[in-house]
Order: sequence, then structure tokens, then C-alpha cells
Amino acid sequence: MTKFLHLVRYYSTHHSDDIKFMHMKIFSFKNFRIIILLLLLAIVATYVKDQRLVTQGWYQTLNIVIYPINPTNSPIAQRYIDSLSDKNFSAIDNFIRRESKKYDIVTSTPTKTTLGQTLYVIPPAPPEIGGGPLQAILWSLKLRWWIWQHAPKEVDDKYLIRMFVLYHDPSQMARLKHSVGLQKGLVGIVNAYGVKSQARQNNIVIAHEFLHTVGASDKYNALGNPIAPHGLGNPKQSPLYPQKYAEIMAGRRAINTHHAEMPNGFKHMVIGEKTAQEIGWTSEL
Repeated sequence: MTKFLHLVRYYSTHHSDDIKFMHMKIFSFKNFRIIILLLLLAIVATYVKDQRLVTQGWYQTLNIVIYPINPTNSPIAQRYIDSLSDKNFSAIDNFIRRESKKYDIVTSTPTKTTLGQTLYVIPPAPPEIGGGPLQAILWSLKLRWWIWQHAPKEVDDKYLIRMFVLYHDPSQMARLKHSVGLQKGLVGIVNAYGVKSQARQNNIVIAHEFLHTVGASDKYNALGNPIAPHGLGNPKQSPLYPQKYAEIMAGRRAINTHHAEMPNGFKHMVIGEKTAQEIGWTSEL
């Protein structure tokens, strides 16, 4: 032991510069930044996990807030946006509540959809379908930054799902770009038509993207047709086709294996067992 202490004393006396160098190297500014970044990532990961547990627990009502945007400054779309109220989105809550009664969840009012303030800055456009994972990651980061800059700040957003709805003039855009819903961040970007005749279809798209934010996956193929069995409204129906109902995450009612139709509103739509499992309504399939 005495010999060991002697060696320590000798090394500390003759190699103090080496010790100082190692100390500086360990606590350099670069390493400090890395530590801070890792801490931030750990905090974000914990928060995202907490958000997921909250939104898939269904112990409390989830607040869906619609933020309308007029991306082309269309007078027609603007008049439609100005006419909107909470009542225009009540069909979404009625549909979610009706379907939730088939499963054993705690809250009797799973969602409450309200109209938020109109925004005048366009969010970054999602990457095209088929884009690589790097594009998706970069877009997600840009979107988070955009939300931080332009979206209204909320005191507690654990139970908040933000849906940014871009209302287009049908005469200016014959085909809408695809919409997206992100579970990480609880946010959706929806492309819709700013005319009264498309209100039902708009609500279906909003509900579809909302369900993405709480864990549901798409159930249609590259051609837009429902994938059996989970993309069918009733996979136990006999005969199987034509289907009477459309599964919300398939979006269309299957007429046969190669053809499907968009239903006219929530009356002919359901949340199937696979989707219910994904969003935490049931553990069984």
C-alpha cells in the first residue's frame, strides 16, 4: 500500500501537465455540447413515450384542434374558412365515439374537435410518396421548427392533437396532395377542399390522419384499394364482396378485390379490430 501511494504521489508530481490535459480533453466544449444534446434527446424520447402512453390510454378526452390555412389565398377557400365553426367537425367526434363503444375504453368522449385560429403561413410540404427515410426525417425536423415558430402555444399539449388543414379551391387544384399524420409530435397536415360540398370527405381525411397520430397504420395498397382482411369494413362478411362498410384506415369501401369506392360520410365507415388494437382500444385481435 505504501509503495502504491508513493507511485501516485510521484505521478501526480511529475505528470501534472498530463492530468490537466486529460481534464481539459474530457471537459472540452465539444464534449459538453454532445452531453447536452444527449440529455435533450433523452428528454424528448421520454416525453414522446409519455405522450404515446397518454394518447393510447384513453383515460381522458383528446383535444383535436383544427388550424385552417388558405395556401393559395383563394377567395373561395377563404369564404369557406370564415364560415367554419366547431359544429363543422362534430361528425368526427360522433364517429370516434360511436366506434369506441364497441371496445372497452375508459372515457365516454374519446375526442373533442374544435376550430383553432386561422394561420397565414404554409407548413413545409411533406416529402413525396416513396421518398427515402432521410427526406422524412428532415421534413419532420422542419415541421417541428415551423410549429414552434407559427403554431399557437399551448400550456399542456399531452392531450392535444394539432391538425393543420390546407383548404384548396377545387377549380385551382383538381387532385389534392397526400395528407399525413405523425404519431411523434401528435400533428397532422391535411389537404382538403374549401367548399361546403366536400365537408364530409374533408372530415373523413381529418379523422384518418388523426388516427395515424395515435398509432393507426394505413390499410390500402399502392393502387388505393383496401388490403384484406384488415382493410375491409367486415372481413367476416359472406359473401365477402361487395363490402357494406369501409374501414377508416383503408378509406374506401371494397366492391371487389380490384375496385373500391369512397363512402359518402361516416355512416358507411367503421374502425376495424386491427386499427382498434393499434390505437390502444383493445389488446385482442
